[in-house]
Amino acid sequence: MVGRTRAEAEATREALLDAAEIVFYDKGVARASLQDIARQAGLTRGALYWHFEGKADLFRALLERVRMPFEELVEAIPDHQPAENELDEIRLACLQGLERLERPHYRRVHAILFHRCEFFADINPVAMLSELSRESIASTLPRFQAAEAAGELRNGLAATTANELLHSTLRGLIHGWHLDTEAYSLVEVGSDLINQWFRLIASRA
Repeated sequence: MVGRTRAEAEATREALLDAAEIVFYDKGVARASLQDIARQAGLTRGALYWHFEGKADLFRALLERVRMPFEELVEAIPDHQPAENELDEIRLACLQGLERLERPHYRRVHAILFHRCEFFADINPVAMLSELSRESIASTLPRFQAAEAAGELRNGLAATTANELLHSTLRGLIHGWHLDTEAYSLVEVGSDLINQWFRLIASRA
C-alpha cells in the first residue's frame, strides 16, 4: 500500500511537471498561472502545492529534470564506441549531450529557459543560465587537464583555454539552434562541428 502511494505521488508530481512544461512553453513563465498548470494536468491547485512551494520551485524542478551532468554523459557513451583517450571521451560525451537536446523534453525546457522565461518574482533566468554554465565548465575542466598532462592537446593550448573554448562553442551552437530548431538537425550539424573542433585542438603528434 505504501509503495503504491509513493508511486502515485511520484506519478502526480511528474504529471504536474509535464503540464508545467507545456504551459510554460505556450505562455511563457511569467504569464502562466498555477491554475493553468493544475488544469493542464487535470489536478487541483491543492495537489500542486502539495508537491511544490510555488511557480519558482516548480520551474527549478523542471530544470533539474533535464540537467545533464558530465559524468552521466560519459556513462551514456555506447560500449561499441569506446573513447581513445581523455580528449576523445570529452568529445563523445558532448555528442551524447547534443543527442539528448533533440529529445522533446530537453528541447522544450531549454527553449523555455532561453526564450520564454522572463524575470519574475524569485525567478532569474540569467542567474539560472549562469549557474548551469559554471557547473558545466567546472565539470569538464579536470578532463581537459588530464588531456593536457597526457600531451593530447596541441602545442601551446592550455587546458583552461580549451575548456572555455569548448563551452563557448557549445553555447553558440545550442542558442543558434533554439532560434529555429527546424532549420537543421542539432545532432547532424552539431556533431560534425564538434568533431571538427576536437580535431583542431588535438595534438598533431
